[in-house]
Parts: sequence; structure tokens; C-alpha cells
Amino acid sequence: MATSCGLESHRPHHGRASEIISMAELEKITIAPPLTFDALTAGKPNAPLVLLLHGFAESMHCWRAQVAALADAGYRAVAPGQRGYSPGARPDVGDGANYHIDRLMDDAMAIVAASGYGDRRFHLVGHDWGGSIAWALADRFPERLASLTVLSRPHPNAFNRALQMPDGDQAHRSRHHKAFLEPGAADLLLADNAKWLRDRLAAAGVPASAIEQHLSVLGNKDAMEAALAWYRARGAIRTPLGPIRVPTLYIWGDADDTVGRMAAEGTVDFVAAPYRFEVLPGVGHFAADQAPDRVNELLLQHVAAHPV
Repeated sequence: MATSCGLESHRPHHGRASEIISMAELEKITIAPPLTFDALTAGKPNAPLVLLLHGFAESMHCWRAQVAALADAGYRAVAPGQRGYSPGARPDVGDGANYHIDRLMDDAMAIVAASGYGDRRFHLVGHDWGGSIAWALADRFPERLASLTVLSRPHPNAFNRALQMPDGDQAHRSRHHKAFLEPGAADLLLADNAKWLRDRLAAAGVPASAIEQHLSVLGNKDAMEAALAWYRARGAIRTPLGPIRVPTLYIWGDADDTVGRMAAEGTVDFVAAPYRFEVLPGVGHFAADQAPDRVNELLLQHVAAHPV
């Protein structure tokens, strides 16, 4: 079940994400068991669906330009605030099972069904943690996906391989993941008006207005504890997956300080379907916020090439 209200959001026009402000929808999508997700949506109901999954430390608002571009191109775009980020979908963080990746995957499929798409095929997009969920969904439900697009997060097998390399490059880039497992991590991240998060996002080229949008969701103790529960439920190891049999677009910025070139370039070894690897020169970890026009261009080409 979904309810909605009007929301102003930046939308691209003639390829420029900053040129026009139009109406999007902020919906509440309820699944069973009773969890209610906030979601940024646009496009006609029953148009081909594109589900967009955000990562950490951002929110559904990272997809504002893509949601609008997809709607303009004739798609139905749904970008939910995921488990723990949406206040109405925040089960007890003391029970790690509530935030296991299997539950996050269940949420995504249930949101598709609650959006009116039943068991129909759809396009899937993910960034960072949302990318991890997207890879796992493509592994488990390839018949449901018309296409897969992942930003930053390499295939887990490529990531694990890079972590084990003797040069230690990827292990160094990923050292913050272990810090997120510490009991006091939420307080540290939110200290001094969330200075660590603000500095991290700003250094990666995220615009100030986008940082404020993300912190409006994540900048409180309850939301932060729930977001970190994803890391604690998984631990430090990523579960290996099989080869991906869904047409895949993988977008990586060569200035990404969390994902090295070896993991990014190695992703091709684990995709057994049409595959496109796009490197964004000078772009960091948060490509949808930093380079929305280029991400829109690549995403629209990919979904058009692989219709539902």
C-alpha cells in the first residue's frame, strides 16, 4: 500500500540535472510485516519500474536527479528510505537479525510488490550498501531483473579478492567498516553536529544542499544506530556470490577512496551477462550526488537497452 504527497525535487531537463525544479512524490509504502518506508517516487504507475537503493552515509535523496530523469523517460522510479532509515521501518537494533542482508533483500522485493508490480520484471539500481543488496538480489532472482546498475560497490567476490591482496590497498580503503562495528560509533559520527559525516561527504564532492538532505534523515541517534546495524549484522566479511546473469552496468569513480581499481576492474570476472564498466574520471564514492548528469546518461542508456 502506498500513499503520497507532493515534494519539490531537482529534476534534469535536456540532460542537465540542475536546470529545473519539478514535482516528485514522497510516498509511504507499507509492506507486511507492518513496516512503512518513506520513498521518493516519480513517473506513471504501471510504467516500467526502476527500484533505486541508497547506501551509507546517504539517503533516498541521493537519487533525486535519477528519479526525475527516469520519470521523464517514461519509467516509474521508486527510491525508498531503507530499513532503519525510514522511521516507520526501524525494528529493534538490539536484534542483529532484524538488519541481516536477507531482511534488506526481502524489503526490496516487498516494496516492488507493494508498488503494484507483483512478480513482474523490473530494473534495479544500487549504490554502496544498496549496491551490495542489488548484487545479492541479482544473484538470487535473475529472472526478475531486466537490468542491474551498481555505483561504486564492486561484485562481492571481486571485493573479497582485493581485500586479500598483499599490498593491503583495499584493506586500507575499507578500514572504516571495522570502526563502524564499535559500540560508540554512532556517537562519534554524530558528534559536533555530525562533523565527521559532513567532512566526509563534502570531501567527496557532495553538494552542501545534498548533505543537509541526507542528514535530515540520518543525523539523529536512532537512525544512525539503525544504519550501523547493517554493518554489525553482516560483520567484516561479505558472502561470496555466484556469477551475475543479468545485464549489468557498473559505474566507478576513479577518485573513490573506498574502492580501489583492482576491485572495480575485477568485477568483470563475476558477470556472465552483457556487461558495461564505466569509469568516471575525478569522481569519488558518491557519484549520483557528484556527477548526476553523467550517471543519468549512463543509466538511461542501460535501461533502454534492456527493456522489461
